[in-house]
Amino acid sequence: MTATQAKPHWRAGAGALVGALAAAKLLLHLYAGRSYGYFIDELYNLALARHLAWGYVDVAPMIALIGRVELALLGSSLSAIRLAPALAGAALVLLAGRLARELGGGRFAQGLAALCVLLAPGFLALDHFLNVNAFEPLCWMGCALILIRILRTGNEKLWLWFGMVAGIGLETKHSMLIFGFALVAGLLLTPERKHLFSRWLLLGGAAAFAIFLPNLLWNVQHHFPFLELQANIRADHRDVSLSLAGFFGQEVLSMLPLAAPIWLVGLWSLLRGRYRALGLAWAIAAGIIFCMSPRIYYLFPAFPVLFAAGAVQFEQWLAGPRMPWIKPVWIKPVWIKPVWIKPVWIKPVWCALMIAMGALLAPTLLPLLSPEGYIRYAAATHLEQPRIETHKLGPLPQLFADQFGWEEMAAEVARAYHALPADVQARTAIFGQNYGQAGAIDLFGPKYGLPPAISGHQNYYLWGPRGATGESLIVMGDRQDVLERKCAAVRKVGRAEHPYSMPDQHIDIFYCQGFKQPLAEVWPKVKNWH
Repeated sequence: MTATQAKPHWRAGAGALVGALAAAKLLLHLYAGRSYGYFIDELYNLALARHLAWGYVDVAPMIALIGRVELALLGSSLSAIRLAPALAGAALVLLAGRLARELGGGRFAQGLAALCVLLAPGFLALDHFLNVNAFEPLCWMGCALILIRILRTGNEKLWLWFGMVAGIGLETKHSMLIFGFALVAGLLLTPERKHLFSRWLLLGGAAAFAIFLPNLLWNVQHHFPFLELQANIRADHRDVSLSLAGFFGQEVLSMLPLAAPIWLVGLWSLLRGRYRALGLAWAIAAGIIFCMSPRIYYLFPAFPVLFAAGAVQFEQWLAGPRMPWIKPVWIKPVWIKPVWIKPVWIKPVWCALMIAMGALLAPTLLPLLSPEGYIRYAAATHLEQPRIETHKLGPLPQLFADQFGWEEMAAEVARAYHALPADVQARTAIFGQNYGQAGAIDLFGPKYGLPPAISGHQNYYLWGPRGATGESLIVMGDRQDVLERKCAAVRKVGRAEHPYSMPDQHIDIFYCQGFKQPLAEVWPKVKNWH
């Protein structure tokens, strides 16, 4: 058999390996996705899915469309709504392998890049539940893959596909603007800037603009609420403040510490090779994100291309029959001879160590253990999730705690609601302080016979009071003295709390009568974009 004839078999072997890793990622998330309960953002995203629009206060419209498709085809169970993010995570594993192949990597490089994505704690956490961050990396890395092909083949027609993927990325999350800008800036700073002078780039840009235009028009119509929201978040100091060293230290932890040499070498190899524009783009994107809003997961979508480039570089280094571990040096009066290590042993040993570390960290990011089991595990290992926000914590970290207490909250509200006379129930609205509380009523409310909730938080504010007048209100999570200044009569009718939920969701429930002003008139004052 000739080398040419053998090549498809070699590729099939690489594809099978990457495919197996993607399948492992999918199965892991499907298993873990059945545990605990709905995450707070899932409650909100399902509410958005029931109100399809070209834009929302805090997110681009794609997540609502994905949620709507899942609701229509699969229903609203945990397993149903978590299928799409699990598939997205598996697709990212495949894409990492494809990036390594496009950069010239063989079977080991493709498998190593895919393994890095599979084991990265940050991706394990974000691919677990229905959220926009599970889909964003596919758009970033799709653009990176197309750009690599343009630089490698000179096929300028691919700019049209680049524009289409970028446009979908903008409809998925607005931070696609950061990566798109970084890619263009990276090209401008290298001789590859010649690829920017192409009519196909203009056509690609037009395609991206056309796809993004409906959301852009929505934002113009609503005075760009996302910018107001971001300004409020910065003013509130809700996010954990990180120094430059702290920010990149958290990135190292989030991408698996043993994978750090791979992506650091990948960045180095990109910066010094023919794809220098991609290395510069990564550095520019990282700088922008750190300066604007250093939430560590904002940079996650940029890492798979570094994994791919680093895996290719390691594959090349390990291609020889042996490599020097210690170079010969003369130290008087002793001559230290070189110590040789066979590269064949480095590959399985390093991959095994990565898998062991990934397995050690996985229970801190995925609900693989019961809450009690997790608490014991965290105490024994001293491992914990990185903090993103400054909220007070209970016995569980935020990503786990925000999956508890929501149905119990809806049940407690239902108890108070059904204690009212039937004619009063028909005039009673339920007000939640945040989209988690309102989303819980909207998701579980039909089961308990409750009307849809109203709230001033995020996009709930734009949906308005839904005809509520304020004559009869059940209010979740406020203070009695505050409500007494606004209503003729106030009484506490319940309390919602769960031992594992976030402390700020341990709330009192009040029944209020006779709002002193028509609710429609005071609605602008309830706006809560934080």
